[in-house]
Amino acid sequence: MSFADLSLHPILINRLAELKYQQPTPIQLQAIPVILSGKDVMAGAQTGTGKTAAFALPLLHQLLTHQDNLAAQPDTQHINSTPITALVLVPTRELAQQVHSSIEQYAYGSSVTSVMVYGGVSIGEQIRQLANGTHILVATPGRLLDLLRKRALSLSQLTHLVFDEADRMLDMGFKDEIVEVLKRLPSTRQTLLFSATLDDRMLSFSRRLLRSPQVIEVAQRNTTASSIVERVFNVDANRKCAMLCHLITQESWLQSLIFSRTKQGADALVKQMKQAGVAAEAFHADLSQAVREQVLAAFKAGEVTALVATDVAARGLDINELNYVVNMELPFQVEDYVHRIGRTGRAGKAGQAITLLSIDDEPLLTKLEAFLDRRLPQQWLAGFEPDLDLIAPVTRKTTKSALKQQARKKALAASSRGKKR
Repeated sequence: MSFADLSLHPILINRLAELKYQQPTPIQLQAIPVILSGKDVMAGAQTGTGKTAAFALPLLHQLLTHQDNLAAQPDTQHINSTPITALVLVPTRELAQQVHSSIEQYAYGSSVTSVMVYGGVSIGEQIRQLANGTHILVATPGRLLDLLRKRALSLSQLTHLVFDEADRMLDMGFKDEIVEVLKRLPSTRQTLLFSATLDDRMLSFSRRLLRSPQVIEVAQRNTTASSIVERVFNVDANRKCAMLCHLITQESWLQSLIFSRTKQGADALVKQMKQAGVAAEAFHADLSQAVREQVLAAFKAGEVTALVATDVAARGLDINELNYVVNMELPFQVEDYVHRIGRTGRAGKAGQAITLLSIDDEPLLTKLEAFLDRRLPQQWLAGFEPDLDLIAPVTRKTTKSALKQQARKKALAASSRGKKR
């Protein structure tokens, strides 16, 4: 099936042809017709499967169709010809930039406009942009509330609300801000929620956001893209940096995204990597927005080989041809593993997700494998074999009885979902 078969506006069909978009991805194929029908949507799909186009294209179609209808009534007077009719809420600045860029790309050549707002930069400039009017607003929750309190914008004519990476918004503690935003929106609207994972917490939260939504899942929950090869290397904690630098140089990695749990850990790792001759830079929330943009530009240009990032900063990064993602440690939240490695293997392209596993990470690996419902193959790298005399710690959550209880709860939840369908 082609995009033309989805009954999108001719301007969008022509633009997609210019961009050489061949066929809709599974999430686009399922979501676009439902959104065009006017229903609320709750969609779960792995990162890199085309979620942005899945909601951006039907929104643009509806705006373009509305403009066509107005053009057919030339005598109609409009006080504000460009009110905000679509709001896209995102958790991070980087994701705001990515979504806004995609919308501008799809809308190129049309009269549909979009503006993005986020914290960390001048609010005055954003107010000036909003004063000119816009059809689509891409925003982070905190900055949006700042602007609403200053009465710098109106959402009274909003017809479409999108939550992109809604699970991450909850992870980052935006629940109160989201509730406050909802109080300021028209009750009659179409709401679309997109998330990398659809867990019970997300299903519960969605009840106050959506009305009889169509639930769309293009893959089993807690799964990773089939195009990603996962490798787990056993190594002592004090040799992780040396192994990482060895892999980068010996396997001639061009670009790699390295995940560190903390900002301090990211800075320390970058210092060590630079000493080893690897062009590395840190990417985390303590850096100014200008510095983060400079670092990201250098990384995309190939001037930086390794980008060492924290989970919060890396969410929303869209980097073409990113072949390697590395976990210096496993994340405490198992869902973050899926988010992390989803930075590679995008749009069906091959990618490698590498985890450097020391003895203290083993309880987290046990928890992760229970979440994924599969084992991750482990291996040694010659010259970096681990010390077998070390003993893995055992926590309350990784005892055999605790793991059995987790598996039982997961099976019961899956059975319950199956009965509801």
